[in-house]
Amino acid sequence: MIKRLVIVLLFAASFAAIEAQVKYSVWLTDSEIKRNPEPWMLDFSPKPKWNYCHGLELQAIFQTWQQTFDQKYYDYVYSFADLMVEPDGQIKTYKPLEYNIDRVNSGKFLFPVYALTKQERFKKAIDLMRDQMRTHPRTKDGSFWHKKIYPHQVWLDGLYMAGPFLAEYAKVFDEPELYDDVALQILDVHKYMYDKKTGLYYHGWDESREQRWSDPKTGLSPNFWSRSIGWYMMAMVDVLDFMPEDHPKRSEIITLLQNLSAAVENFREKETGMWYQVTDQMGREGNYLESSASAMFIYTWVKGAQKGYLDNSYLEKGEKAYDQFVKRFIKDNGDGTISLTDGCAVAGLGGAKNYRDGSYEYYTGEPVRDNDPKAVAPFIMLSIMLNK
Repeated sequence: MIKRLVIVLLFAASFAAIEAQVKYSVWLTDSEIKRNPEPWMLDFSPKPKWNYCHGLELQAIFQTWQQTFDQKYYDYVYSFADLMVEPDGQIKTYKPLEYNIDRVNSGKFLFPVYALTKQERFKKAIDLMRDQMRTHPRTKDGSFWHKKIYPHQVWLDGLYMAGPFLAEYAKVFDEPELYDDVALQILDVHKYMYDKKTGLYYHGWDESREQRWSDPKTGLSPNFWSRSIGWYMMAMVDVLDFMPEDHPKRSEIITLLQNLSAAVENFREKETGMWYQVTDQMGREGNYLESSASAMFIYTWVKGAQKGYLDNSYLEKGEKAYDQFVKRFIKDNGDGTISLTDGCAVAGLGGAKNYRDGSYEYYTGEPVRDNDPKAVAPFIMLSIMLNK
């Protein structure tokens, strides 16, 4: 009897430990749905729009469905696709000829929706975004401009917005030449935006040197913005999901991933283990620990190690950093929901109004908010990876 009781108690303790692990991915997903009863409300949106943040978070919520098979998560994701994609495959609010690379990221969550529903309109919508990238403007070496309204400019953010989508398209719809283009984007960034001294990458590069934020000699923006580096790291580790093992550039991408993963470790805040908004200005007045970049770095470490691209020590580092992240950024609201704090709302370069000069003061002066999708989604996906 005592032996049986011990076994039951051990099982209960084991189950409780698993429950604690699973809790954050499900708890944060449930919290987000409670805050945003309709999926178009994500990213604090007052009306429906085709936006990269929606696609990012819906991708994470779809993974929560894959983890739990709770129908409400699938229904939530599907309802956005159903609302935004017309019967002929056109997408509400999406204008391909604006050549905004951000819009392409939302195409990723349509791949599994199409695979499950076989509704042709979703395939047509995916093709629509693929077609944008056929004529998307580029630098002389072939890097995609970030947007048509930002001519000759490459931002690290854009590597995540288009690269994983195009790599998945190449695999799903058998367009292998696309892998070469995806690899070109990743390697070209290294050519122009890499800093040998720190091992980090600058946020932006202006091929024309016309922008006030760009260095007249190098064309580079003046600072390292952590989230932009996080976008680049996630782009590499996600692209590798689809790139063939024998692709001639695959090993080069893995080497860049390894080097950058090691470099960001040098810029962690010692007490919390997290990263600052301006990566290399640790402890400088006005700088702050920022959640979206921290989640992206840890996501890359964990996924990279699990996939074998990074040394297995990064899995141990990632697990420890995950616990530190929860301690620093997760807040229990006391109403059954949790919030993820201290996310940079937005940061960019240039623009016609309120010119963004890429200065330290600019990055540290942008609004900070709770439950930003750019922090929430990587954290949910990271939680699921560790739960497995």
